[in-house]
Amino acid sequence: MKVVKLADIIGTNRDVDGGNWRSQRIVVESDGMGYSLHDTQIKAGTETHLWYKYHLESVYVIEGEGEVETVKDGKVWPVKQYECYVLDKNDEHLLRAKTDMRMVCVFNPPVTGEEVHDEDGAYPLPEHMKPLNS
Repeated sequence: MKVVKLADIIGTNRDVDGGNWRSQRIVVESDGMGYSLHDTQIKAGTETHLWYKYHLESVYVIEGEGEVETVKDGKVWPVKQYECYVLDKNDEHLLRAKTDMRMVCVFNPPVTGEEVHDEDGAYPLPEHMKPLNS
């Protein structure tokens, strides 16, 4: 067993600033749990394009409110404190923060902890998951 303190992550390579968002990666791939767990803050008034092509994500909002728009169908999902949204189909989406938001995010497969979004809003495919003939 281990205990991970948020204070010990701040300012390390597990504390990633993406401009509209900041994420502290509490549990990552090297922890061997099969998922990663993040404490993520989103700035009020921002829109962030995200598309986790290789990861599934569950997001539990613990502070603030906003909305998630799924790009494929244009459906808008309001989200607020104590609600969870689940991106179970690698959904390309837009996250709009009406207020500052704080979320607990769980990713499967886990991230290494240092990823940032690419031009499509995705994290890269983990190296060990790349096709052998690519």
